[in-house]
Amino acid sequence: MADRSLESVSLPLEVRARLAELELELSEGDITQKGYEKKRSKLIGAYLPQPPAANGAAAVRCRLQHSEGAARRMLRTANIGVCDIREAAARERAASTAGNRPLFYFRFGVDQALPQERRTPVTPSSSSRYHRRRSSGSRDERYRSDVHTEAVQAALAKHKERKMAVPMPSKRRSLVVQTSMDAYTPPDTSSGSEDEGSVQGDSQGTPTSSQGSINMEHWISQAIHGSTTSTTSSSSTQSGGSGAAHRLADVMAQTHIENHSAPPDVTTYTSEHSIQVERPQGSTARVAPKYGNAELMETGDGVPVSSRVSAKIQQLVNTLKRPKRPPLREFFVDDFEELLEVQQPDPNQPKPEGAQMLAMRGEQLGVVTNWPPSLEAALQRWGTISPKAPCLTTMDTNGKPLYILTYGKLWTRSMKVAYNILHKLGTKQEPMVRPGDRVTLVFPNNDPAAFMVAFYGCLLAEVVPVPIEVPLTRKDAGSQQIGFLLGSCGVTVALTSDACHKGLPKSPTGEIPQFKGWPKLLWFVTESKHLSKPPRDWFPHIKDANNDTAYIEYKTCKDGSVLGVTVTRIALLTHCQALTQACGYTEAETIVNVLDFKKDVGLWHGILTSVMNMMHVISIPYSLMKVNPLSWIQKVCQYKAKVACVKSRDMHWALVAHRDQRDINLSSLRMLIVADGANPWSISSCDAFLNVFQSKGLRQEVICPCASSPEALTVAIRRPTDDSNQPPGRGVLSMHGLTYGVIRVDSEEKLSVLTVQDVGLVMPGAIMCSVKPDGIPQLCKTDEIGELCVCAIATGTSYYGLSGMTKNTFEVFPMTSSGGPITEYPFIRTGLLGFIGPGGLVFVIGKMDGLMVVSGRRHNADDIVATALAVEPMKFVYRGRIAVFSVSVLHDERIVIVAEQRPDSTEEDSFQWMSRVLQAIDSIHQVGVYCLALVPANTLPKTPLGGIHLSETKQLFLEGSLHPCNVLMCPHTCVTNLPKPRQKQPEIGPASVMVGNLVSGKRIAQASGRDLGQIEDNDQARKFLFLSEVLQWRAQTTPDHVLYTLLNCRGTIANSLTCVQLHKRAEKIAVMLMERGHLQDGDHVALVYPPGIDLIAAFYGCLYAGCVPITVRPPHPQNIATTLPTVKMIVEVSRSACLMTTQLICKLLRSREAAAAVDVRTWPPVLDTDDLPKKRPAQIYKPSNPETLAYLDFSVSTTGMLAGVKMSHAATSAFCRSIKLQCELYPSREVAICLDPYCGLGFVLWCLCSVYSGHQSILIPPSELETNPALWLLAVSQYKVRDTFCSYSVMELCTKGLGSQTESLKARGLDLSRVRTCVVVAEERPRIALTQSFSKLFKDLGLHPRAVSTSLGCRVNLAICLQGTSGPDPTTVYVDMRALRHDRVRLVERGSPHSLPLMESGKILPGVRIIIANPETKGPLGDSHLGEIWVHSTHNASGYFTIYGDESLQSDHFNSRLSFGDTQTIWARTGYLGFLRRTELTDANGERHDALYVVGALDEAMELRGMRYHPIDIETSVIRAHKSITEW
Repeated sequence: MADRSLESVSLPLEVRARLAELELELSEGDITQKGYEKKRSKLIGAYLPQPPAANGAAAVRCRLQHSEGAARRMLRTANIGVCDIREAAARERAASTAGNRPLFYFRFGVDQALPQERRTPVTPSSSSRYHRRRSSGSRDERYRSDVHTEAVQAALAKHKERKMAVPMPSKRRSLVVQTSMDAYTPPDTSSGSEDEGSVQGDSQGTPTSSQGSINMEHWISQAIHGSTTSTTSSSSTQSGGSGAAHRLADVMAQTHIENHSAPPDVTTYTSEHSIQVERPQGSTARVAPKYGNAELMETGDGVPVSSRVSAKIQQLVNTLKRPKRPPLREFFVDDFEELLEVQQPDPNQPKPEGAQMLAMRGEQLGVVTNWPPSLEAALQRWGTISPKAPCLTTMDTNGKPLYILTYGKLWTRSMKVAYNILHKLGTKQEPMVRPGDRVTLVFPNNDPAAFMVAFYGCLLAEVVPVPIEVPLTRKDAGSQQIGFLLGSCGVTVALTSDACHKGLPKSPTGEIPQFKGWPKLLWFVTESKHLSKPPRDWFPHIKDANNDTAYIEYKTCKDGSVLGVTVTRIALLTHCQALTQACGYTEAETIVNVLDFKKDVGLWHGILTSVMNMMHVISIPYSLMKVNPLSWIQKVCQYKAKVACVKSRDMHWALVAHRDQRDINLSSLRMLIVADGANPWSISSCDAFLNVFQSKGLRQEVICPCASSPEALTVAIRRPTDDSNQPPGRGVLSMHGLTYGVIRVDSEEKLSVLTVQDVGLVMPGAIMCSVKPDGIPQLCKTDEIGELCVCAIATGTSYYGLSGMTKNTFEVFPMTSSGGPITEYPFIRTGLLGFIGPGGLVFVIGKMDGLMVVSGRRHNADDIVATALAVEPMKFVYRGRIAVFSVSVLHDERIVIVAEQRPDSTEEDSFQWMSRVLQAIDSIHQVGVYCLALVPANTLPKTPLGGIHLSETKQLFLEGSLHPCNVLMCPHTCVTNLPKPRQKQPEIGPASVMVGNLVSGKRIAQASGRDLGQIEDNDQARKFLFLSEVLQWRAQTTPDHVLYTLLNCRGTIANSLTCVQLHKRAEKIAVMLMERGHLQDGDHVALVYPPGIDLIAAFYGCLYAGCVPITVRPPHPQNIATTLPTVKMIVEVSRSACLMTTQLICKLLRSREAAAAVDVRTWPPVLDTDDLPKKRPAQIYKPSNPETLAYLDFSVSTTGMLAGVKMSHAATSAFCRSIKLQCELYPSREVAICLDPYCGLGFVLWCLCSVYSGHQSILIPPSELETNPALWLLAVSQYKVRDTFCSYSVMELCTKGLGSQTESLKARGLDLSRVRTCVVVAEERPRIALTQSFSKLFKDLGLHPRAVSTSLGCRVNLAICLQGTSGPDPTTVYVDMRALRHDRVRLVERGSPHSLPLMESGKILPGVRIIIANPETKGPLGDSHLGEIWVHSTHNASGYFTIYGDESLQSDHFNSRLSFGDTQTIWARTGYLGFLRRTELTDANGERHDALYVVGALDEAMELRGMRYHPIDIETSVIRAHKSITEW
């Protein structure tokens, strides 16, 4: 059935091509059946015929079909469904007069059901009460509504009853709590399309229990499979699949594919052969149709053969040695949405149920004999026939007439301007302006006469005017975009007035500077005194209206870009004729215009149509309205004006000030045009204005809202009528339904309702319809909200210079449900959202520019603004200046509200108001607000007329330049599509273990360094078990060999130690410990020394005495309050019986500052080693067992945890030997060390390795680099060191401090070309950005980039990896960050989206074995998994040293075993997440090199919704966000 329906629908070529690709992907196994069906349903869902709706909705649908006959009245001439509005309106009036209320969604009039005499009259007292209540606010009156204000207060009261707390920042526990994976696994029948709803099969509209919620995907799947009921029977599956395969094989055998490079069009197979392939979930065997050239290769005699296996193997072989390269489209399509929660459509959401709407035709445009053939001809007629007739009267700021422009003056001055434009700019041979060129008009809002003269002068000269606002400064908001428009239009001349020219910003030389983004302009003043008089024989060529461009009106888009809408001369004339007919304009009528005369309704009525009908325009400037809001009403009374053009804000201002004026009579008004009547919130101002001024002669039928757009000009306008019994159309609609684009009637008692008024009928000579806002322009249903489209002559024709955008907006062909266009003529998108109601009345509920689609629901920015402004206190927002827009977060729009607060607001007032706004919006709109920001008054960017420049405000918000004074971020209330919880994949289990290193087709992630037992070396120190014995041996064999050299900040030798000097000094310290300290073997001694020789001597003195040393960083003299407590804690936790230090630090520990920080009376005995005894010990202590404790290593982790580990003598010796072999250390070598010697590998290199290996260590305290940053590198160069060790802080200090001194260092002879290895000692992920910048910076000084590497150590093993001298160079890989969050490793290429560079953490030390294990199950992992690094080595630490006796951590961290596999080996858990990769490089032993990559610490990682995030990655993103953010 679906195949036939799909065949009948003509699918576009791109859809057919995409279907063919999907079939090919399914046949080759690239996607699953479920994914195939999901994508296919998305592709063809919009082209399938809709299932019949339930009969139970018929009663609801008929409400919008106002009469049975009206639906059948169609225009036979145009052959489209267009209703005659006048007939429908007549029927409505008849029904209303007879008292029979028509059956549709809207009520006409406020009190239609009440007789006229029973209506409550408006008394002065009631009006004054209204005035007192409304005049208290100064907010933007476009959004005023008493009903809505009361609804907001009621919603907040409900919140208060529920005792809702003020939303404050809190931990998102509810979103992080791990729940069952089943709860997050979408069902197999989940729909991939949110546009299609459930299919109801019950005749009464009530679904049965078995078919209650059949989604669209399931319906399409049933149609494609040709089955009415789904089954999970394996027998039916096999039979159906085999039948489909045989039929498909027949088709493929009969079809000869000529071009093997293109996939076959699979849509042609579905018409004649029904392919039935059912795949139940329980079946693993997949019978799928095979498409594509990989399957259809022909031999020489034409016999098709299958070569897929060999091709696949060959492809695998070719790609084994490089990372998987994603398809090209994946580099440009962000597939992060696959990780997001799919928003499941609400099964109870309202859906449109009406029939397809019919396009509405306006009344026929009448032909009047005396209408001029063009607007210039009309000007000529009135200028010559009635030269003294007033055309325009301008007002000063006092409300007095400033100037009266007659039609004669307008005609002569326009001719003068036209002549000067064409003949006085440039030369006769090369004029600057020719007919058809564009010029810009720059006139202030208080000078309409000069603008009118210049505009008509351009029309007479056949030059295209481009009116813009006056630039006040060089940095006006949006001014640059205006400049781009002028540049694209090729504008070189700007017409302006004398006063405006003098007011423009000037440079010091008096010239007008070029504004940012503007082309270079010639400013031309149009005052008559500056112009030459045209010759008597010169006369403008006045032609009939044609398709030449008349003028260009600028339009600001949602994103801030400015477009130019071109209006032709025939459209200009036709629009004036349509307005004349719709408004009933006659000659010599007086019209009061408050609107901007340069664009929109103010231009169309006050400048163009008025001249066509010889009307008199009274122009009220905006400056006068601010001084006297009643001025326009006064002018209506003074001039007995018949028409007034205002906005709803002008009506409200008049309400505020009307009590100061007594003599008001509005009986002369026959038409009050409300220019922003399309804004639903203007209805409140209209009602309030009518209630107050009805007693002043204002009639209800006079108020005429209109809808307009720059593209379609006037879309609809309510006609003035003499029938006061014909009330306007009005509807109370559910906001909940509107968010789904559906019209549903509600009652005014509800909180979340929107009351809308009609904006009249379609314009004469126009056809209107509404289409779906997204996708193809398909006609809406009668109860569905869509974008209004107009087909008429009187519209704009294009966006100037933008053919692509013009096609999408000005060349729209609405489609019926059958897929055919409703007419051959194109329609124009108006940008207005609404519907056509009963009687052809047009209703507008918002604009496309203000539309925000959040979680599939549509919200209008004006509605959000109205709700926020209705929250008490209403005057909190400064002058109603508030902006609402949306930003994209996690592939969905989020609502942001920015408002200016009153200057006297406190922080408490601000947060109380913000919390109430959040509650009100949540109650009324059922949507969360992402961010609510308050800024000081008058700080948001403004438009030329004083409003908020929305796009500039949004740009400031996105750039972080908004600088709010109060912010409330509420992501937990609105971000509902967080990434999917991680679905745990089945890991390697005991049943999967096979012989060798392969597990489930993957290699076990394990590696090891060289075997210590198989390394042949001439290490004489191996015969000694203890470092103390090695020192004694070196003191005897090489007494004068220098082991240590300490440099000061000037680079000179501060101290040095030979083997015998160190031995003798250690003996004296041992004597002091035994005699003065009265210590015994096994006692703990804290060594509090600065980096230097004393620390080394004190350490070996402790070994000679049999004591256990603990190196402690001394307190900083300038920061005792924070550093001394750490020293005290380590001393206490380590149970130190004695504390050895220098005399200077000894005084510091007992100082007054130290007493303020700690209790100095509880220090253990403190020994000063500056005064040592002269004698030698009787004997040097020799441990009885190599496993006894040698020293304690204490360190504070990044999570703030103090941990001390025990190092035995055997582990210490093995540690030193492993480093010696890795770095090839021997007595003739010199190594430079710039590290802190207190813990980890830094301590071992500083104190132990030289004694064991015999090499000379050049010691450089890192603190000395603060005064001399070049000290370390100068020492490396001076001593010609080949191997050096440093920390990240030292490398960063050199990078920042020496970045601009490389040339001077080179002149001083700094040479780093001899450096073979520069190892950064750290316990973290390698900082690849820092190491690369260091390498690049000092490359000119001879440093080889491959020399820089890192190491890895941790608490359980102080050195796991260290870059050696004979191993391969360190490697860098790029991994997918999204895969890492799921503990998977996917290598990508450099520059790929979401790529993270990781540097190898050095080579694995000899005697070290590594395996990657699951931190939860403790099972081994494959090499494509991210897991915890476990280490087995002879130099592992023995365990934690703790005074609490907690053995659980001891056994878990130091004595862990795998849960399966090799369960005998004892491993130590490092607490770091990483992975292993076998590279193509070769180790020193000739085998392929295994590289270890560290991702981060397990304790630091944050697990959100099953995915793992590392702080360093978040910090990097934050640092990249803004240049002012730096690391701390």
